[in-house]
Amino acid sequence: MRRDERRGQRADLSRERIVVAAIELADEDGLEAVSMRRIGQRLGVEAMSLYNHIPNKDAVLDAMVDLLVGQIELPPDDALWRDAIRGRAVAARRVILAHPWAPRLIAARSTTSRSILGYLDGVVGAFGAAGFSNQLTHDATHLISSRVLGFTQDIFDPNAIPPDGAALWMDALGSGAYPRLAASLDGVTHDDEREFVFGLELILDGLELVRDRR
Repeated sequence: MRRDERRGQRADLSRERIVVAAIELADEDGLEAVSMRRIGQRLGVEAMSLYNHIPNKDAVLDAMVDLLVGQIELPPDDALWRDAIRGRAVAARRVILAHPWAPRLIAARSTTSRSILGYLDGVVGAFGAAGFSNQLTHDATHLISSRVLGFTQDIFDPNAIPPDGAALWMDALGSGAYPRLAASLDGVTHDDEREFVFGLELILDGLELVRDRR
């Protein structure tokens, strides 16, 4: 690379480009791949050039969280509480599915992210407007967050079972040794999105019942 080309890349360097490059690295090689050296290599500059725009790796990680949370589509201000909570949860999950490493980073950096504080402010606002007490809002927020950040695929999803495990399941179910389990799968199709929404609706139903009882 010629010297003038390197100068051009340094001139184009910005905090946003650095953060986007870090997210791309995490998407391709995992969160552990994110380092100032790797980001610099991806952008075609020396790692030291990055420090003119962002102070350190911790700041990069915080900025990654802010950018991802900022991509969560927010419901309209006049949305009903269930629509608001459902909309936020589904939109947040969409971001999580696009970046599987994100839950771990969000959990680790949540106390240093203004974007997360803003997101949570909207969540507790929706619960508060619906008449939930502070304690129930606290419990409900943790429950919804756990559902969004900790959701995993169903054990019966054939795409999630390794080949040796799939063979074991087929043999076990075909042997007749587990008739109730085999019968329970009759006519069942796996739809990760539908099951996520179904579980979320059950949570919202339960929360509404608890609120009304109190």
